[in-house]
Amino acid sequence: MPTKSWRSGEAQEQLNCLDRSGFAVEFLRRNPAYRIDCEQTQRLIAQGKIDEETGQAELARRWGLSFRLEPGHSCKH
Repeated sequence: MPTKSWRSGEAQEQLNCLDRSGFAVEFLRRNPAYRIDCEQTQRLIAQGKIDEETGQAELARRWGLSFRLEPGHSCKH
């Protein structure tokens, strides 16, 4: 679901059909602070300053995520 059109009728219908975790993902990915943190984490991984597993684990800890991010997770949606 594109971030820019979340107020459209179609997007609202899609949001209404989500389970709890799906809604949480949609809510979180629209959070500007999370998006910045995620992008910074991905940049550090790409630069080799932190390894992917550590970077994703720290991101999950900072945001209280209780699931592992998929390898190659991208913050761009």
